[in-house]
Amino acid sequence: MAGTGAAVLAHATPALASLRPLRLRLAPGLAGIGRCDHVALTFDDGPDPRSTPKFAALLAAHDVKATFFLLGTMLAKQPALGRDLVDAGHELAVHGWSHTCLLRRGPRATIDDITRAYDLVADVCGSPPLWYRPPYGLLTTAALVAARRLGMTPVLWTAWGRDWTARATPASVLDTVERQVHGGGTVLLHDSDCTSATGAWRSAYGAVPALIHGLRARRLEAGPLRDHGLRVQDFGPPHEHRSDRPPSVSTGGMP
Repeated sequence: MAGTGAAVLAHATPALASLRPLRLRLAPGLAGIGRCDHVALTFDDGPDPRSTPKFAALLAAHDVKATFFLLGTMLAKQPALGRDLVDAGHELAVHGWSHTCLLRRGPRATIDDITRAYDLVADVCGSPPLWYRPPYGLLTTAALVAARRLGMTPVLWTAWGRDWTARATPASVLDTVERQVHGGGTVLLHDSDCTSATGAWRSAYGAVPALIHGLRARRLEAGPLRDHGLRVQDFGPPHEHRSDRPPSVSTGGMP
């Protein structure tokens, strides 16, 4: 029993990073703290044909690039949307294959999930993705191992908009982000409502123009994580060759 408890503890300990004050103090790289004159703008859960193109057009109108953390299940349905994001100059990153809390997954299922999503994102964008963000921001030891083997750096956030609820509005999202964001921060928003309240993406969409304007008024540049000055792979060197990676799941459902 003691051995089982220790294994569970080891598996779940990285999830403590989901506590914002803890990661801001002890793991600034994981929190996404980068250049003091830059704010990383990131979006989770797409690509969604109902909403992602609207975000892409909005960002283009403001001459801003962003990082999109994609779900494999969504990208598999709409690979052209992923390619459109790349063609527009945005950065693609990995949010996993399915939006399942990793605390409910075993190590092998976690590695397969992340690897499967990594393979698809790499194929769509034509280059290996650099960043990984777990669903709900809850990391596990297996997720860290998988990210390291694939050469990805986990990044959570310093500010979010709480834009996934049915009660969220553009004003509430903007107020929540602006109270948390500072130079060097990473903002989490959602370009899809596939895991949240129906239509919730509209609250983030409505907040983005004022958010960009406010950052510029503070002489802060909004952009993708690739321009944020984060140190890649803080927790160890990646394996360099594809043959070193854990086996991926290329077809069928998750184990």
